[in-house]
Amino acid sequence: MYNSSVGGTQSAGSRMYRYEVAGMRSGRKSGSSFIIAPYSRMGDVMRQVARQGGKIVAIAALDGNSGPAVSTFVPSEPSAVTSAGDNGLSSSTKKAVTHEQVQVNTYRPATPLTAKVVSNDALVAEGGVGIVQHIKFDIAGSDLKYAEGQSIGIIPPGIDKKGKPEKLRLYSIASTRHGDDVDDKSVSLCVRQLEYQNEAGETIKGVCSTFLCDLKPGDEVKITGPTGKEMLLPPDEDANVIMFATGTGIAPMRAYLWRMFKDREREANPHYQFKGFAWLVFGVPQTANILYKGELEEMLERYPENFRLTYAISREQQNSEGGRMYIQHRVAENAPEMWQMMKNPKTHTYICGLRGMEPGIEAALGAEAEKEGIVWKDYVRAMKKEERWHVETY
Repeated sequence: MYNSSVGGTQSAGSRMYRYEVAGMRSGRKSGSSFIIAPYSRMGDVMRQVARQGGKIVAIAALDGNSGPAVSTFVPSEPSAVTSAGDNGLSSSTKKAVTHEQVQVNTYRPATPLTAKVVSNDALVAEGGVGIVQHIKFDIAGSDLKYAEGQSIGIIPPGIDKKGKPEKLRLYSIASTRHGDDVDDKSVSLCVRQLEYQNEAGETIKGVCSTFLCDLKPGDEVKITGPTGKEMLLPPDEDANVIMFATGTGIAPMRAYLWRMFKDREREANPHYQFKGFAWLVFGVPQTANILYKGELEEMLERYPENFRLTYAISREQQNSEGGRMYIQHRVAENAPEMWQMMKNPKTHTYICGLRGMEPGIEAALGAEAEKEGIVWKDYVRAMKKEERWHVETY
């Protein structure tokens, strides 16, 4: 459904845009509504949508006859929403991209993006457990635009046990929106090959993870997405970010940290220069399994005032009771400081990795909250409402 009441007809010299809006109280009960308006009324459109409880899903430029969209407007580096007094976008007054402007489902299972593998590198050092690969895909020339914290889907080739084509699997993106080469031409994943023993004692390997880990440069892959807004970083440069990760749950954390601390990323993002404090607690079985170890420790060395790195190495370190050191033990050790940080409205907490770590993390932090008479579950509920508590576990 189109709604031209905001923009009227196109005037000479005024570029028209189509806004796809979801959740408008005065619009459709389900699906999207569309508003067509000129560039000069962009600020008015955004305020109208906000007043009516909607969210802008996408913005597309129209051709001279207000026909089908000829190009997709993607607010890339930081962005694009102007202040109340601005008319449209101004390169001199750009602000951070809002979550509503982050794209989702550009490519769907029926129409995936076919991308080629650029590189596939091992992340586990000698003597480590399992196989984990950092895989980079070439997306140059495509419409795949993503933000840190999003995921993409991979459709492996072949037929499943029911005789149907394999379904997609979702993987957290491990690169920033600019890609590992900071040229907007790639997207990267951190993938662990799934392997386990079934009841018959047979070794079973994951279909999609094995497919990905075995890829070679030049191989083609079908990609969908991007998906998800749960794990997006706050646009506030002064935010505090606490990250809990196990294994390949490091993927979105790597993207966050690159955006915060990598020199070329900071050069590419002049309107986002992280000034807050980031704390990563990373759980792995042994030192050889610390994924991206060199990168993490280089950032720690260069930004000691803004970044703290805490490892929980289960097979090499002991907790206070003499048992194995897991991520929840590190949280318990640092719970007083973390709790004080979480009471700051500028603090966002991210959890990614094995679902089994959640209860231990919440128990440790909950004990601190209780000392002040605060019910932890209620506080988490409040943080979720404020979009400060972000969880993606499996």
